[in-house]
Amino acid sequence: MDERLRELLAALKSGKSSIEETEAKLRYLPFEDLGHTKVDHHRSLRRGFPEVIYGPGKTPSQVSEIAGALAAKGQTVLITKTTKESYETVQSAYPDALWNATARMIVISIAPPPTPLGKISVLSGGTSDWPVAEEAAVTAELVGARVERVFDVGVAGLHRLLNNHHRWGEADVLVVVAGMEGALPSVVSGLTSVPVIAVPTSIGYGASYGGLTALLAMLNGCSPGVSVVNIDNGFGAGYLAGLICRQRTKD
Repeated sequence: MDERLRELLAALKSGKSSIEETEAKLRYLPFEDLGHTKVDHHRSLRRGFPEVIYGPGKTPSQVSEIAGALAAKGQTVLITKTTKESYETVQSAYPDALWNATARMIVISIAPPPTPLGKISVLSGGTSDWPVAEEAAVTAELVGARVERVFDVGVAGLHRLLNNHHRWGEADVLVVVAGMEGALPSVVSGLTSVPVIAVPTSIGYGASYGGLTALLAMLNGCSPGVSVVNIDNGFGAGYLAGLICRQRTKD
C-alpha cells in the first residue's frame, strides 16, 4: 500500500481527519505507473468519470494493458479513436468489451451505471459526420445522460431539422456536429434556449481545409450560447455535455 494512503487511513481511523477531508486528499493520490503510461485512477473522484484512453499512437498491447489497469480498479473503460486490432486484443482479455465500429470506440462497462442525468440531443449535418456524432453520443451515455440521436439534418435541407424539432427541442444540452461550411450549430442555436456545443468535422471539399473552415465558421457564428470544441472531437463534446447536464441536475 502507498505510504501516503497509509497515512490518510491512519488519520481517519484516529479521528484526526474527517471522511470529507480524507476523500478530498484521496483525489490527488499517486497514479499507477505501467512504464509506458501513468494511469490516473482517481480521475473519477475529481472529474466524475474515469480516465479515458486515447487510441492513436498506442499499440494494441499498450491499449489492452491500460484498459486492464482501469478495469482492475472497477472503473468503466472507454477507448476512443482506436482500431479493430486493438479491440481484438482487448476482447481477448475482456470478452464483454464492446466495439462501436462507427465511432471507433471500445467500451468495457464494469462500474455500475451512473445516476441518470438530463437529456442530450446529438445532431449531425450529414451522414459523413456520423462517426464523430456517434462518438459524442456514446461518451454522453457513459457519463450518464439520456441521448437522442438526430442525424442527417443539415442546412442543405432545413426542413429535415425543423421536422425533427420534437426530438431535440426538449433537450438540456445540444451537441451539433457538422462539416462543410459548419453552419448548422448557429442555426440550431437560434431555435433553442439551451447550451449548444458545436463540433466541426474534417468532412468537406478542398477549401474546407480538413475542418478548419467549419471550425472558424463556428467560432465566428452570430448566434450566442454556442461553445466550440476542436475538429472531430466528438468525445470532448459528449463529455462537456454530460458535465453541463450534471450541473443542471444538481440545481
